[in-house]
Order: sequence, then structure tokens, then C-alpha cells
Amino acid sequence: MEERLQRQRFERKYFITARQADQIREIVRAHLVPDSFGEGRPDHAYPVYSLYVDSSELTTYWATVQCEKRRFKLRVRYYDEDSESPLFFEIKRRENDCILKHRGAVRRSAGAALLAGRLPGREHLVVDGPSQLAALQKFCQLMVRLHARPTATVTYLREAWVSPRGNSARVTIDRDVRGELRREADFTTRLDHPVYPFGDRRVLELKFTDRFPDWFRDLTQHFNLNQSSAPKYCGSVSLAGEVGARNGVRPGLGARVPAGALVIR
Repeated sequence: MEERLQRQRFERKYFITARQADQIREIVRAHLVPDSFGEGRPDHAYPVYSLYVDSSELTTYWATVQCEKRRFKLRVRYYDEDSESPLFFEIKRRENDCILKHRGAVRRSAGAALLAGRLPGREHLVVDGPSQLAALQKFCQLMVRLHARPTATVTYLREAWVSPRGNSARVTIDRDVRGELRREADFTTRLDHPVYPFGDRRVLELKFTDRFPDWFRDLTQHFNLNQSSAPKYCGSVSLAGEVGARNGVRPGLGARVPAGALVIR
């Protein structure tokens, strides 16, 4: 998975139906191959879970809602409840149209302590390495700066297709997107009272590292797809209730993000 990670990319998102997903899959398979993580699964789809951390003012949430040109999200991504499986502490940044992602693989036993403010160290990493440690340290620095805490868990089934050579193109189809407010550093796969921000719609994401591939353009034109924003975290918080996510802190409608709060230094 580390080899396939597109650390810097462009992406375009579209809402599609289940029927369109079946048809699009047949086109995609002529150019890409299934992600190895989905091998042997129905439709090559595997579950993804993300625990998002945000400030009590929902700083990163409002940055997305207000379409800030430079913004980021902090999340802990995981794929199951296995005590030996890693947690991926991720910073997902947007600089205008470019997406940059940094993450460090952390021992699950250290996850709750790090989100509670423990200083990160090499002993917390699954594999010791300078890039892994730098990503974890930056995550914790930003978390402390925002006074961020666990806010919501989002999960979905992801079908991923990748280039057989390199990582210049990647296509994902996400379905059954669910979210739930969460205050604890609980890396569970269970959601007791989920909301479904996109209903039964699926999210098609076309990801590329250089120029928009010609066959991407042909695909979107063939199905008459319109590019859309599909923020899973924001959609879940909005539907579950901003007041509950803020724990009573409610900025006025259209409140601005504090100057400099989302600038990564």
C-alpha cells in the first residue's frame, strides 16, 4: 500500500449510481488493475475507516465548507480491529487543486495516547523511518495547535483500481458512506447510529499525478458526469449535527477560519 500511495496528486470527484458503477468498472478494467488490498473481495471492495480529529470550533470542517484554497484534514485511518494492524496518522492537504498526503504508520497500542497529546517518538512507529516520523510529528503538531480531538468516524466500502506500472493514475469507487460523531479515540469498526450523507449514491474519484488522462476525459463525457465536491467528513458532521460535533461551540453562519490556523509551517 505504501508503494501505491500518491503523495501528491490531482483528483476529481463525481456522484454516480450503482448501475453507472457497474458500467464504469468495465471501462476502467481495460486500463487499470484492482488494488491488491481488494483481491478476492466482492467487486474488489474493502472497508475503510477514518477517525477525524478537529477543534471544538470545527476549524478544518469550516475550511472545507467555505472552500478555503489552502486547508487540511487530520485523520487516523485503519482497516479492521486487529490489534496488530497499524493506524495511519494522516494529514491530507489541499493547495488550490493539488492534493498532498503525508502519513505515518503507528502501532495501534499507541494511538489513543498520541491523540491525547503524548509526544511522538520512533517507538510508536510500525517501521522506523525519517519520513514516517516526520509525518507523525507534523500531525501531532497540528493537532496541538488546533486543540483538536476525535470528532467523527467515517467509513465506506472502497473499490480501487491502480496503474499496473507506477502510480500515475488511480480510480476509486466508494459506496455505503456512513458517518457518526465520536468523542473517544476508539478505533472500532462499529457505528451505532450512523448517518448516510450521500444516500445510496456512490463516489467516483479520478486521481492522477500529472495531466488528466485522455481516457478519463472520455469516460466522464460518455456518462455525462459533472464534477462535484464530495467531502465525507463534512457531509457526515453536517447531517449528524454541527452542534453536537462542536459540543456547544457554535460560530455564526459563514464564520471565517482564524487567520493562519490552516497554514502548515
